[in-house]
Amino acid sequence: MKKIILVPSNLGLNPLYEGHIPGTFRAPSVLMQHGLNEMFSAYDIVTVPCPDYSPEPEPGTDILNGHKLRHLNLKLADEVEAAHCCNLRPVVIGGDCGILPGALLGSRRRLGDIALVHIDGHSDFRHPGNWNREPGARPGAAAGMDLALATGRGERLLTEWPGIEGPLVTDEAVIQLGERESFNEDYEWPDIASTEILRITIFEALKLSDKQLTDMISARLNRFTAIPYWIHLDLDALDSSEMAAADCPGTPGFSSSKLVNICRVLFMSTRCCGITVTIYDPDLDPEGTTAVLVSDIVGKITGDICKSVI
Repeated sequence: MKKIILVPSNLGLNPLYEGHIPGTFRAPSVLMQHGLNEMFSAYDIVTVPCPDYSPEPEPGTDILNGHKLRHLNLKLADEVEAAHCCNLRPVVIGGDCGILPGALLGSRRRLGDIALVHIDGHSDFRHPGNWNREPGARPGAAAGMDLALATGRGERLLTEWPGIEGPLVTDEAVIQLGERESFNEDYEWPDIASTEILRITIFEALKLSDKQLTDMISARLNRFTAIPYWIHLDLDALDSSEMAAADCPGTPGFSSSKLVNICRVLFMSTRCCGITVTIYDPDLDPEGTTAVLVSDIVGKITGDICKSVI
């Protein structure tokens, strides 16, 4: 059985223009209206309230909404831990990917060490070792830092957690799948290449069959057979031809069918302890077409009722 945790978050995103409020906070409610409510009607559904978004710097942090994000992640961790205590598998629907630390924290508290399959069109590895905020510059967005934060890189505000020693997940227990920018001249975080994180770019992934790809992921996970793993799915890993409703869509990317096939195999394993699904922005999807697609993707990954649109 599952527990559905809705996190209407946008704290981890920078505004796209003056006065803009990122619309990802509406994602859970819109997705529920476009199919998730029916798919998940048999499960316990809870909502973690999100503090109000602000584009203004906060004192004591170079991360946008940093203190609010810590509060939100601690609340999410409580819900994830409670799910594990009841032997339920958490399905966390965001919001932006700044919620990843909370999901991992809740699992760490109850389950001990965990691994992470991080599926994202970006590796989200910004940290003080490859970025410093210039005086007067905009604060850094946690949605570009979530993998760095999860592996212990970044401000203590979002890397040090009560009851946890060291990072939420170690480098060698991470698979990053779907990065599409690593060959760009202005690639922001090339230092990820010197870590023990297993990186499978979108270019490599698209050359492999679904089975070859899941076998490659499983081979790394099987180095740690005694620990469970969490799946983080950032929907901008999809090709922009199907997923334009995100603040940073791109191509190449996964087709929805390939993404479902990969994630369903991973999610159905008894070692999978939960999943976060993030970054859909309803403001960029006024007709709700992408909401239907995303709901069906989630339903097919989790094995729940879904329509045959992909």
